[in-house]
Amino acid sequence: MTAKNSLSMRALLISCILAFAISGCGKTDKTATQAAAKAADPMIVEVSEEMASQFKVEEVQMANISLKQKVVGKIEANEQRTTRTGASVTGRITQVLAEVGDRVKAGQELARLASPELTNAQLAYLRAVSSSKLAERSVERAQQLVLADVIGGAELQRREVELSISRAELRAAADQLRLIGLSQAAIERLRENGALSSEVAITATRAGVVVERKVSQGQVAQPGDPLFTIADLSNVWVVGALPEKDANSVKLNQNVEVDVAALGNTKLSGKIVFISDTVHPETRTVAIRTAVANPNFVLKPQMLATLMLNGTYVKQLAVPASAVVRDNDREYVFVQTGDHQFKLTEVQLDAAAGELRPVRKGLDEGTRIVVDGTFHLNSQRKRAELE
Repeated sequence: MTAKNSLSMRALLISCILAFAISGCGKTDKTATQAAAKAADPMIVEVSEEMASQFKVEEVQMANISLKQKVVGKIEANEQRTTRTGASVTGRITQVLAEVGDRVKAGQELARLASPELTNAQLAYLRAVSSSKLAERSVERAQQLVLADVIGGAELQRREVELSISRAELRAAADQLRLIGLSQAAIERLRENGALSSEVAITATRAGVVVERKVSQGQVAQPGDPLFTIADLSNVWVVGALPEKDANSVKLNQNVEVDVAALGNTKLSGKIVFISDTVHPETRTVAIRTAVANPNFVLKPQMLATLMLNGTYVKQLAVPASAVVRDNDREYVFVQTGDHQFKLTEVQLDAAAGELRPVRKGLDEGTRIVVDGTFHLNSQRKRAELE
């Protein structure tokens, strides 16, 4: 081989070695760059095959979401369990025995009243008692005279009719006293001893709480004046106003969730018992009422409340609530990017609808995300980030 050919072969060999070296260095640099990029992204976490099997992964899908609407309302006494009590006759209040907030029983005295009408009614009852007794004796004498053939049967029948009328008048007089408010014991004393009562009691017609008092000692009360309002607060109303555009989205007996700020995080449930057929001309709203059980009397009239109404259903992209990770007031999900690789991805979600969180932004349908085990996966990511 000539010196010239030897030199050429040596140059070619050196060129191949350099080309191979340059190619190898390029691949190493690329792999290193990829590894560095992966290590620099704190949102990506890789786990072992054994650990990956502990996480449940599903595709993001469309779901039927019930649109919930918040309606501001307040607690009110149930009008169907509310009574207004007053005097049956005109008179002056001599005592007030109940105050607002007192729990009273049926028949309990609320106030006492003195009235001339009470005296007149008692006198009328005494006259009816006397007339009834005279009529009874008259019938007894007539029966004896008929047996002695002194009078005829027609006279006996006339006196028996008079006795029937007298007894009817006596019953009516007693009913009038009971209507005024005189107790049966007082009526019996009046009949037996002729003892007149100077006052009559205004009593509660049902058990409940006195929510209003419109009477003072010395005041003159008239029949029909609502002196006391008593409400059974074991069941109350939550009253709200629904925008007219949503009036057809609710129905009677629909279940409603009630949130009362005064009770903290306690959630109550009730049913819609009334939907107004008219729209308020100024607010353009429709009044609704929800009945809520209140056995412990923790709900009090005029408390503020929020009605959570389930409206129409819509198709919307949603993820399980268990898939959501909250960090620094932001919400994330773990998107699967490889066999054992996941990326923490920020998303924008709506309020929970049952067990689902509707998606506003950040995910597409069919994206595979971790739906169970996100807490442990996020802990693994943070540990890897620290290391």
